[in-house]
Amino acid sequence: MSQKPLNFLCITTYFKGEPFLESCKKEGHNVYLLTKKKLENEKWPWNSIDDVFYIDDWKQEDIVKGIAYKFREIKFDRFVALDDFDVEKVALLREHFRMPGMGRTTAHYFRDKLAMRMKAEEEGVNVPKFTSLFSNDAINKYADTIPAPWLLKPRMEASATGIKKIHSKDELWQIVNDLGDERDNYLIEKFAPGDVFHVDGLNVDGKVKFARVSKYLDTPFEVAHGGGIFRSATSEISSKIEKGLQKMNKQVMKAFGMQFGASHTEFIQSKETGELFFLETSSRVGGANLAEMVEYASGINLWGEWAKIESANLKKEIYKLPKTKNQYAGIVVSLSRFEHPDTTSFKDEEIVWRMDLKWHIGFIVVSDSSEKVLELLDKYTHRIANEFHASIPAPDKSL
Repeated sequence: MSQKPLNFLCITTYFKGEPFLESCKKEGHNVYLLTKKKLENEKWPWNSIDDVFYIDDWKQEDIVKGIAYKFREIKFDRFVALDDFDVEKVALLREHFRMPGMGRTTAHYFRDKLAMRMKAEEEGVNVPKFTSLFSNDAINKYADTIPAPWLLKPRMEASATGIKKIHSKDELWQIVNDLGDERDNYLIEKFAPGDVFHVDGLNVDGKVKFARVSKYLDTPFEVAHGGGIFRSATSEISSKIEKGLQKMNKQVMKAFGMQFGASHTEFIQSKETGELFFLETSSRVGGANLAEMVEYASGINLWGEWAKIESANLKKEIYKLPKTKNQYAGIVVSLSRFEHPDTTSFKDEEIVWRMDLKWHIGFIVVSDSSEKVLELLDKYTHRIANEFHASIPAPDKSL
């Protein structure tokens, strides 16, 4: 085993990934952080960071030159993108500096919703009917053969940002025309009502090493566009749907060439037919505190284990997954009308986490019973809606 510390440059333009930085440092490595200047006062784990490099805005050429200058004294061994929006930028950096890890082609499958769907369809993974907006003929053919409603989706946004529901061909063309020269950055796909699931996993040597299936109790689209309350819960372990999604997640990871690291992948089950469809994936840990929910249910800290996987890969060692547990966890999070909501009246022993963020309220609960978790989430959602909830309109980035 090599005793020489490796040099990790962790890159994020958002405040996240603190457990990754801490785990990386515990593995004995040097940890460097590249982030935005406006984030310098966030609660970064400074004891785990050897040095930090600040930028005001991401300008690829300037970032390359800055890293090249630092490279004169620091031989970086790994670049790690901690946020979805940084995945492709960091892939370009890896290619420029000939760094191991995901390159631009593979990264595109984890960022570009059109590339995802085309690759998934090519590899035999079930996806909703879709089309790019490149060709007028293709748009007309799609609208004439695939019944509305459809969803307009930005190719490069994360989660439900910028998604619009479209109900007719005339409305579709109005939106396409309004997009003008930006239309090539969007796609449309069949809207199929159904339950949306997410699979949060770890991948090692091209195989899924760990994955936990959970279900959004309200879809991200409904939460973002309806001012709703965010909820998710662990799916029934060994159920038919859980086994089906475990299998499908493996198909997606193999199809997209995921070699090692964390992934967050979303699927939908059609209410009409019961079919499972792939929606999107990302080569990162899921946001919205889902990592904490997964950890309380399984005992696996996705951020920390991701760092260990990167370390083992560099050292050419065998990564060993810690022992997992099979409990059930659920999360509920909402904007609050109070800056510091008083949650002391929520006293159930199943509560293991309380959100500590201004103008927000949230809980994670854990139990050996899936039914108990869902019961508590329903109870808390009702109380939060009546006593605490606030909402703001979703940002409209689609036009």
